[in-house]
Amino acid sequence: MHDAYEAAPVFEKLPLHIESIACFESTLLVGTRQGVLLQYKVTKNGNNKLDVQLERSNKSFAKKPITQLAAVPELFILISLSDNVISVHDLTSLTLITCVSKTKGATLFAIDVKKRQTANGDFQPSLRIGVASKRKIQLFKWERKDFYEILNDLSLYDFPHALSWCRDSLCVGFKRDYYIINSTTGNLKELFPVGANQPDPIVTRLHDHRLALGRDHMSILINADGDPTQKEPILWSEIPTAMEHCPPYLIAILPKYVEVRTIDPKLKIQDLTLPKARLICQGDGSIYVASPNNVWRLAPVPYSIQIRQLLQGKEFELALKLAELSKEPESEKEKRIRNIKNLYAFELFCQRRFEESLTLFAKLGTDPSHVIGLYPNLLPQDFRNKLEYPAKVPDLTDTECEKGYLGLIEYLTQKRNELLKDIDKEMSTTAIVEGNKTINSRKQLSQIIDTTLLKCYLQTNDALVAPLLRLKDNNCHVEESERVLKRKEKFSELIILYERKGLHQKALNVLMKQAARPDSPLKGHERTVQYLQHLGSEHLHLIFEYAEWVLKQYPEDGLKIFTEDLPEIETLPRDKVLDKLESINSDLASQYLEHIILDCHDQKEEFHNRLVDLYRDRVQKLRDEYVHSLPEGHPPRKEGEEPNELGVMRKKLISFLQNSQYYIPERLLTRFPTDGFFEERAILLGRLGRHEQALNIYIHVLKDTKLAEDYCAKNYARDKEGNKDVYYLLLKMFLAPPESHQAVGGAVGGATGTVLGRNKVDVALKLLEDHARQIDTAKALELLPSDTKLRDILTFLENVMESQAVRRRSNQILKSMLYAENLQVTDQLIRRQSVKVNVTDEDICRSCRKRIGQSVFCRYPNGHLVHYSCYTKDAQKQ
Repeated sequence: MHDAYEAAPVFEKLPLHIESIACFESTLLVGTRQGVLLQYKVTKNGNNKLDVQLERSNKSFAKKPITQLAAVPELFILISLSDNVISVHDLTSLTLITCVSKTKGATLFAIDVKKRQTANGDFQPSLRIGVASKRKIQLFKWERKDFYEILNDLSLYDFPHALSWCRDSLCVGFKRDYYIINSTTGNLKELFPVGANQPDPIVTRLHDHRLALGRDHMSILINADGDPTQKEPILWSEIPTAMEHCPPYLIAILPKYVEVRTIDPKLKIQDLTLPKARLICQGDGSIYVASPNNVWRLAPVPYSIQIRQLLQGKEFELALKLAELSKEPESEKEKRIRNIKNLYAFELFCQRRFEESLTLFAKLGTDPSHVIGLYPNLLPQDFRNKLEYPAKVPDLTDTECEKGYLGLIEYLTQKRNELLKDIDKEMSTTAIVEGNKTINSRKQLSQIIDTTLLKCYLQTNDALVAPLLRLKDNNCHVEESERVLKRKEKFSELIILYERKGLHQKALNVLMKQAARPDSPLKGHERTVQYLQHLGSEHLHLIFEYAEWVLKQYPEDGLKIFTEDLPEIETLPRDKVLDKLESINSDLASQYLEHIILDCHDQKEEFHNRLVDLYRDRVQKLRDEYVHSLPEGHPPRKEGEEPNELGVMRKKLISFLQNSQYYIPERLLTRFPTDGFFEERAILLGRLGRHEQALNIYIHVLKDTKLAEDYCAKNYARDKEGNKDVYYLLLKMFLAPPESHQAVGGAVGGATGTVLGRNKVDVALKLLEDHARQIDTAKALELLPSDTKLRDILTFLENVMESQAVRRRSNQILKSMLYAENLQVTDQLIRRQSVKVNVTDEDICRSCRKRIGQSVFCRYPNGHLVHYSCYTKDAQKQ
C-alpha cells in the first residue's frame, strides 16, 4: 500500500444537514436538507493548505431538501432534484432557467454529456438525462434551454434506487437486481441480483465506458451491453455505500472508512478514515467526500512520489499507469515510462516469467547484451562485470535455465532480424539501469547476439548450431565460439565456423587430427577431401600441404581433390598441381594428366609430352622388372606380346601416341632408347614425316607387314606432299630394301638383310593390287624386277586403268556441271544488264526524300531509287 490521496477538511460541523454535493473546476456546491444551496471556492494557498471561501448562500434555492445535484459547466447549467422535481439553474448566477414539470415524482436522475463535432470542425456539447420517477424512466435531451423528451416513458416493475448512463444504455439498480435499458429502443435486459447484504444498489460510471455494479463486498464490471468485462470482480473490505472512479483508482465509501483500490492490477491502495462519510463526487481531478455536516477534499499525492513508492514496492504495472497519466514534458514522460518498463521486465525475469519479460524487453529496445547478462555463463566475465542491474540477478537452476534459453532464443532471433532489416538505421538501445551503456556499434551487438544464439542452441537443440554457422551474415565471435564448441566436442560445427571465418588452416588441422580418431564424427579422410576441393586457387599452398597425407594414404580419393568437376578445382594451376603430384607419386601424375587431357580436353603440348614421358618411364620400369623376373636363359617376349601390366601400359602408350595431336614428336623422339620402343619410335617418325624410316622399323625390325599397312592407311593423304607416297615407300621396302636399317637417333638394331625372302615379290604384288590408286604407277613399275611376268601384274594394271576411267568420268561430269553453271550465270547477267532506268526530275530518293537530279544513284531490285551517298550511309548503319 502507498498514499494515493491526502484528505483535507473543506469545512467541519456545518450547522446545516448536507444532502448532496457537486463540483466543477475549483467550485464546490452543497445542497442541504433545509433547501439551502452553498457555493464554495476551494483553492490551495502558498502553504499547500486549502483556502475555502463561501461565495454564495442561496437560502431560497428550494423549499424541500436538495437530494441531488449535477453541474454541467460545458452548458453553464446546474441540474438539481428537490421536492421530486427536476430544476435547471444558471451555473453562474444560480437563477432558475426551467422547472421540468413532466418529471414530478422524480426520485433520482443521471446525466450524460457528450461532445459532437459540427460541420465546421468545432465540438459542441450535448446533454441528455434519464429520470427515475416512481416505476418509470423518462428520457430527455437539453435543447434551447429546456429538456425535451426523446422516448416514451419506460415502465418498470419496481422503484429504481440507482441510475447511470453507459454509452447509449441506462443501467438501473432496483432493490433486488440490476437491469440495463437501451435508450434508443427501450429494450430491457436483466443482469444479476443485488447482493443479499447490499443495503442499496450501487451503479458507478467508469471513465472507460464501463460500469461497476455493487454486489455485497464485490464490484462487478460490465460494458454497455451488460456483459462482464473481466472474470474476477473488485473485492472490498466492507460493503460500499458510494463510489467514484478517478483513474487509475476506484474510491469507495465504506461504513468505517474510505477505501482506494485499483481495477487492473487489483490492488488495495489506501484507507482514509473520514467519519460518517456518505457522499462523494469529482470534477476536474478534485474529489470531495461529505458526511452530514463535514466535507473533505481528497488531493492526489504527486505522481512522482507515488511512482517512487510503487517502484520500491515493485508495483510496476500501477506505476506505469500513473506515469502515463502524469502531466510532464513528453520527453521526460517517455523516459520515465521506459525506465519503469525496464524495471518491470527485470522483475518479471526475477519471477521466472521469462516469456513476458523478454517480450517487454523486445518492445522497449533494451540493449540485448544487458538481457543476455541476466543468464549465467552466456557473456564473457569481463564484459558481464560492466553491466549494472536494479537488484541481484537471480540464480537459475538447470531447469529454469533451459526454459529461459528457449525464450531467449526467440528474443535474440527477433533482434537479429531487426538488425539485418534496419542495417542503415542508427542503432538505438536503452540500458536496464539508466546510463549503463555498453554497446558502441552494430557489429559488436551482432557479434554478441550470434554468439549467444550459438550457446543457447548448444544447450537446447544442437541441431540448429550448424545452420546458424552456415548463414552468410553469421557474426559469431571466433574465439568465444571456438571455446564452447571445443568444450562440447562439436568438431563438425567447429569446422563450419573456421570455414566461414576463412580460418582454413585451423579447420584442416582439426580435420587431420580427428581423422585418426575412431570415435570422432570426422574420422577418415572424406571431410578433408571435400574441404580441400572447395578452397580454390588462392589457397593453393594449403591444398598442397594438407592433400599430401591423403594422397599418400588414400591416393585414389586424394586425387579427387584435383579432379572433381567443381568450379574451384577448375581454377587450380594445372602445371603446379602436376609438379606436386609427381613429387609424391608418378602414378598420380599420370592419372591427373589422363584426367585433364582425356576428360577436360586440355591441348597444352607440355602436358601431352609429360604424359608420354610418364608412360614411357612406367613401361621401362615394368620391362626391367619383367626381364629380371625371367628364368636364366629364357628370352623375353617380343614387343606387342608383353604380359600383364606391362602389356597394358605399352598399349596405352602406343594408343596415346597415335591419337594425341598435341605432343611435340621431335622432343620426345630423342628420349626413347634405340634398343627398344620400336613401334613408339615409328609413330614419332611418322609424325615428323620421316615415313621411310618408320616403315623400315615396321618391316625390317618388327617384321610386321600388317602394322606397316595400317601405318600407311593412317598417314596416306593424296593432297599432302609428304604423305602421298607412303604406299610407294612401303613397296620400295619390299622390293629395294636398304642395305643397313638406320633409324633416327642411332642404330635400330635387329637383323639385317632380306626379311621377306622369296615372298617379297608376292607381297609387293599384293600391295600393288590392294592399293593401286594410292601408288604412282610409273614409279611402281620401275621398282619391279625385270623378270616380272605380265600376268603377275595384270590385276594391278586393271585396277589402275579402272581407277583412271573412274577419275576421267568424274572429271567429265564435273566439267559439264561447271559449263551449265557458267551458262546460267551468263544468262542472269544479260537479263540484269538489259534493264533500262529512266530518271526524270520527278523521281525522288526513297531515303532522304530529295530529287535524284544529276546525282549518282543506285537502284534496288524492287525498283526504288536512292542517292549513292544515301545508299552508302544506310549500308554503314546496317
